[in-house]
Amino acid sequence: MKAVTIFKIFTCLLLLSFGAKSQVLKTDRPNIIIIYTDDLGFGDISCNGTSAVKTPNIDKLAENGVRFTNAHSTSATCTPSRYSLLTGNYAWRKAGTGIAPGDASLLIPTTITTLPGMLQKAGYKTGIVGKWHLGLGAQNGPNWNGEIKPGPLEVGFNYAFIIPATGDRVPCVFVENDRVVNFDKNNPITVDYKQPIDTAAPTGKKNPELLRMLPSHGHNASIVNGVSRIGYMKGGGAALWNDEDFAATFLKKSENFILQNKAVPFFLYFSTHDIHVPRLAHKRFAGKSSMGARGDVLLQLDWTVGELYAILAKNKLLDNTLIIFSSDNGHVMDDGYKDDAEEKIGNHKPGGIFRGGKYSAFEAGTRVPFIVSWKGKVKPGKVSNALFSQIDLYASIARLLNEKVENEMATDSKDYLETLLNNKPVSREYLIEQSLNSTLSIIKDNWKYIEPSNGSAINKNTNTELGNLTMPQLYNLAVDSFEKNNVAAENPLRTTELKALLEKVKNEKK
Repeated sequence: MKAVTIFKIFTCLLLLSFGAKSQVLKTDRPNIIIIYTDDLGFGDISCNGTSAVKTPNIDKLAENGVRFTNAHSTSATCTPSRYSLLTGNYAWRKAGTGIAPGDASLLIPTTITTLPGMLQKAGYKTGIVGKWHLGLGAQNGPNWNGEIKPGPLEVGFNYAFIIPATGDRVPCVFVENDRVVNFDKNNPITVDYKQPIDTAAPTGKKNPELLRMLPSHGHNASIVNGVSRIGYMKGGGAALWNDEDFAATFLKKSENFILQNKAVPFFLYFSTHDIHVPRLAHKRFAGKSSMGARGDVLLQLDWTVGELYAILAKNKLLDNTLIIFSSDNGHVMDDGYKDDAEEKIGNHKPGGIFRGGKYSAFEAGTRVPFIVSWKGKVKPGKVSNALFSQIDLYASIARLLNEKVENEMATDSKDYLETLLNNKPVSREYLIEQSLNSTLSIIKDNWKYIEPSNGSAINKNTNTELGNLTMPQLYNLAVDSFEKNNVAAENPLRTTELKALLEKVKNEKK
């Protein structure tokens, strides 16, 4: 009897010990925040050396961690970059993942395990605050007047407070979890991207006198908050947003999510709207830069980063929070509104030393700001020149948590954790970029190959060089970062090698 009692006590102690160990392992896991900015060029932050606007809070993040000079989004446009980051799969492998209209159905299959889904299974509380732009609803699109499903909650997020698409697209409402915020059943919402819903309603095209910001190309349909948008919208009433409140609203929702989940590991995908059009900074920033509206929202973005950092510091969360800061694609100046971005640019170089910009196959399309900060874990004040892709965040974070990537999930994502934390900055073996018309490029050993394309050489609306040629292009980025000299003809073996590798990756069944 005594022996049995001792055995029971021993067993209980063992189970308690195991449970305590499991709890320690769970709670010891770092919080993870991805600050994903919009249309922020490599040279838009002052720590990258070519910004005429000072970004002290973003610079502080770099001073406390590692700043990457050769990190890339997967695409030069927003929807495919976001799809790739969250799924670990190249967007160009799936049809319909180009720039999504505001009434698109959900692009991410609910049958896969996304990055937040993987973290959710690992015990994390997961949240998205800010821009979504990956579609909502089933095949027929979202029901703005009821439950908006499927959406972020069906692909791995516990909480969502989002802009459905972008600020320049209707509907101009916030969605929290699966409902329009402040929805008024007496003022239902109708959205159409093909034709006006009410031919008598004012639009930017018919009624420019009603606008406080004139469109330069497109963006001349329904008017909300004194700005005409892409697409037509009727209704909304109290649910309609004020663009100037974006930053403060997103920050408050992020703070609430952090405070509610600070006792457990959390993942926050903080997807800011800055620097996307329409650029309408809050009054505390409007007119405060020397560069017009775009410079003002740069200041606003930097303030937002500083405030988020302060929230973490106040709640003593910095020691156990991995912060990743980056952008979905490169810069663009005139992206649909006359806001003096080009006229007031001065000596600012938003693309840094790189050619092109948003939409482009050239480097400024996908070589974006990328900073990793983790107090006590990532050595501060470092710079990494390692080639890195945002698509590898999935596999790298899984490795950090000792979680296995499930079979047939995130098949394009590779484990570069040591590079991400700058412990052993090994460059990615090769990296693939996607431009506006899905022209693909591949970089390997500082050589960049751009496949032939029949696309336009220049996006005339935005005055962006797209990098499309009907012949192969090859650049040695080690000596020609601006991609000025196409050396494909002089290097046929290298050109053939990279072409073959790109074709091999394109033809892989995923």
